[in-house]
Amino acid sequence: MAQAIFCFQSELNYFLPPNKKGVSFTHEFKERPSIKDTIEALGVPHPEVYAIIVNGNAVDFSYILQDGDRVTVYPSSSDIASDIQLQPPLPEVRFVLDVHLGKLASHLRMLGFDTLYRNDYEDAELAEISATDNRIVLTRDKGVLMRGLVIYGYYVRKTNPEQQVIEVLQYFNLLNSVKPFARCMRCNGNIQSIDKAAIADRIPARIRQEIDEFHCCTNCQQIYWRGSHLQRMEQAIAKLLSAGLVKR
Repeated sequence: MAQAIFCFQSELNYFLPPNKKGVSFTHEFKERPSIKDTIEALGVPHPEVYAIIVNGNAVDFSYILQDGDRVTVYPSSSDIASDIQLQPPLPEVRFVLDVHLGKLASHLRMLGFDTLYRNDYEDAELAEISATDNRIVLTRDKGVLMRGLVIYGYYVRKTNPEQQVIEVLQYFNLLNSVKPFARCMRCNGNIQSIDKAAIADRIPARIRQEIDEFHCCTNCQQIYWRGSHLQRMEQAIAKLLSAGLVKR
């Protein structure tokens, strides 16, 4: 049986069993598997792989594994130089989240990121949306990331929603891209300023008397104004961003 030596770097070890974390190990294989299929068979989803070095040379996912190969697999956080791009450049950072990440979706929308979420997405639908719209899949289901259609994706390690949003901000280097309250937390639409007179019949009388500045979602028409709930959200955002500045 043919053999190859594998070593996974940094956070990719999260997906490996204890005896394979941070060490070189022998992998036996039959026939002629692609490097992509082999990496995923070992437990690492392909969207998290940034570079693959085989016998000192960069290869892409189509490389056919050979007997005696020495393979090192790198995540996006690595500073290794590679002349082969495994994923094309992403035009803009936009997300689609699986059914397990509803609170994370709310946090990302609150911070201004284009974030699709429904609590009934099927795995195939997530993959299709990701491929069609060039969206990053955020998931707690490794199998979703291993679907062939998925190009951009990340497995969220944390389980606490506040820690999850910090994790995502740090991983994708988004701390300087935050635009609080630019997105509707209910539907993900854009929020714009709106004249008070245009919505006077849709807001409570007390609010009309006390507040002059209003915003409205261009998609679902939800109205927003500054109140105690907004102050709490601003405090939550400040806390998240402060925590995000400290690398975990």
